[in-house]
Amino acid sequence: MDAQASNSADRVAHREADAQESARANRLWWDLNADDYYAEHGATLGDVDLLWCPEGLREADARLLGDVSRLHVLEVGCGAAQGGRWLTAQGARVTAFDVSYGQLKKSRELDRRTGVAVTVLQADAQALPFRDASFDLVVSAFGAIPFVSDSAGTMRELARVLRPGGRLVFSATHPVRWVFPDDPGPGGLTVRQSYFDRTPYVEENSAGQAVYVEHHRTIGDRVRDLRQAGFVLDDLVEPEWPQGRTEEWGQWSPLRGALLPGTAIFLASKGV
Repeated sequence: MDAQASNSADRVAHREADAQESARANRLWWDLNADDYYAEHGATLGDVDLLWCPEGLREADARLLGDVSRLHVLEVGCGAAQGGRWLTAQGARVTAFDVSYGQLKKSRELDRRTGVAVTVLQADAQALPFRDASFDLVVSAFGAIPFVSDSAGTMRELARVLRPGGRLVFSATHPVRWVFPDDPGPGGLTVRQSYFDRTPYVEENSAGQAVYVEHHRTIGDRVRDLRQAGFVLDDLVEPEWPQGRTEEWGQWSPLRGALLPGTAIFLASKGV
């Protein structure tokens, strides 16, 4: 069986998936789908842009990070490093990483196309290959954090590599979305499972192997993970669906966006 077939999803399960299985599944999924993902969403993401969420909120407009010039910035789960490229263009010194080599290959293509290069490496957010207190700012736009099994450990790792007083800003699927099916239409407005059920969402191949994994954490879980890692939660942004925006992106749609939040953006700072 070739890699494409063995990594094809045949069914969805809600079952446990540990750190190793989750990382392997998501690494292979993104390796195989990096090109297709860019073909579908590249125009929306931009090649030199920091898009926080499918609601269309961009850092150029939101200014959640403030002045990043001369800051040492780490982009977590960078994908093709579009956000890191935008930060570089603003004068930041950026290092970016992703678990997927396929995504990093796409990043190199965009470096050549745009003339804006980002230092990238392959790594797992649960075990960062960086020294303590290496960065002023850690940024993640839907990267890594929703996909790791050890959320608390990942927050500790991000705190470890931040300097005292450094900041963490990351976006992820809003936890309330976990109770609804992954459907942008009317079928996605009916509660199907408990908000308090943290059992991972797993897509499996015909052999029962995970080929894609996401992990749910409640708002309270996220806040506790941050606080226990030594962060202070400065803000929680829940972007509203913009009037006139018609684009659908997976489960995100004007229908659902008018009724419930799709994204949560956490802004935190490390204690001094």
